[in-house]
Amino acid sequence: MRINLNENEKIEDLQIDDLKIIQNKTGFCFGIDSVLLSDFAKEIKEDARVLDLGTGTGIIATLLCHKTRLKEIIGVEIQKEVCQMAQKSIKINKLEDKFKILNEDILNLENVIERNSIDVIVTNPPYERIGAGIKNSDNKKNISRRETTATLEDFIRVSKSLLKDKGEFYMVHKLYRLVDILYVMRKYKIEPKLMRFVYSTYGREPKLVLIKGIKNAKSFLKMQDNLYIYNTDGSYTDEINRIYNR
Repeated sequence: MRINLNENEKIEDLQIDDLKIIQNKTGFCFGIDSVLLSDFAKEIKEDARVLDLGTGTGIIATLLCHKTRLKEIIGVEIQKEVCQMAQKSIKINKLEDKFKILNEDILNLENVIERNSIDVIVTNPPYERIGAGIKNSDNKKNISRRETTATLEDFIRVSKSLLKDKGEFYMVHKLYRLVDILYVMRKYKIEPKLMRFVYSTYGREPKLVLIKGIKNAKSFLKMQDNLYIYNTDGSYTDEINRIYNR
């Protein structure tokens, strides 16, 4: 299939079932955190209606179409140019029947999507608060990395509104934001139910946290075994190779 690429766009082979993703070489590109989240959420039930908040070029949604038997996934992305790349990825992967893109601000989603209508929400939101870290001169990268258009609380508040009762919420985030995450989830009645720490390698501090919550559920938190990305020799661990189907 022929896809017209704009300047600086590239087609990246995900090395999973011939799936591909289109990205801008000079823009923000997906990381392993998105791949890990798609694996963490792979138990999504058959025929689920799923929302991917801040989908970017659609990496999480694309992988979930492969890993699950979901009915439909809607990727929400505020940046028009990024949405256009995601649309091309949908076409090249022949996912038009399952994966849709919505060019929208999540702060307006309650006016676009019916409340209490979504089975599952997945999100890899911007990690950094406004003013934290070194600001990038590229505004597109800042939107992807920092809470410039919506905060952590916005992502969770909107999720609570759109999820059905007992709907599932999956997120990957930086571990240092964990207290904020748990506090805000409880505030909006998305009860943390499953959590997993992600380490770059053995002997280091964890960097990421994968977390699942359920709307209006009773309190009971379960921890999964730690996830390690690299062996001490720099090679991927067996679990990461499994996630990449290697």
